[in-house]
Amino acid sequence: MFDTRELGRRPGALKRLSRSIPAPDHLGTEVIGVAEGATVELDLRLESVMEGVLVTGTARAPLTGECVRCLEPLERELDVDFQEMYSYPDADERGRPVAADDDAEDDEEDMLFLEDDLLGLEPVLRDAVVLALPLQPVCREDCPGLCSECGARLADDPDHHHETVDIRWAALQELAGSDQDGEMDNAPRANGDDSQEK
Repeated sequence: MFDTRELGRRPGALKRLSRSIPAPDHLGTEVIGVAEGATVELDLRLESVMEGVLVTGTARAPLTGECVRCLEPLERELDVDFQEMYSYPDADERGRPVAADDDAEDDEEDMLFLEDDLLGLEPVLRDAVVLALPLQPVCREDCPGLCSECGARLADDPDHHHETVDIRWAALQELAGSDQDGEMDNAPRANGDDSQEK
């Protein structure tokens, strides 16, 4: 929680602060995210406005995850900007747009409020970080991934390949392999036939 009492509800009052906090749990997706307890560096600007406190900030944190192509572990540095308005719980409606009742209820649910002049940054931080994460993180842009036949990492063996046979032709390939001797026996006969024709 961050204390905003120094701003004194004076529009235009400004406070800058930097803080290191431990990352909350589940700050990421299934394949990449900020490990629980990892250090998140925050640079914040708290500005008092008529309706509440406008928070503008930057978060820096280490990312850990795995490549979606080859499943190798990867580490990155995340740097994300965010901005959010925290309203005073007792603020009047003068600065807010007039809307239909249903819209007003939806807007109310989306709003964040100060509690005893304290603001909780976790939901804002979580949204900013998750939206900034790559959907499909890779260890490198040209990662070839894994062999679909045996699971070997293709980056370790670029010449890796398997002989693939269309199953519709597999029976013919077996016949061709078993008849090789017969073909060799037939070869002289063919030549003999050609000589007889001459």
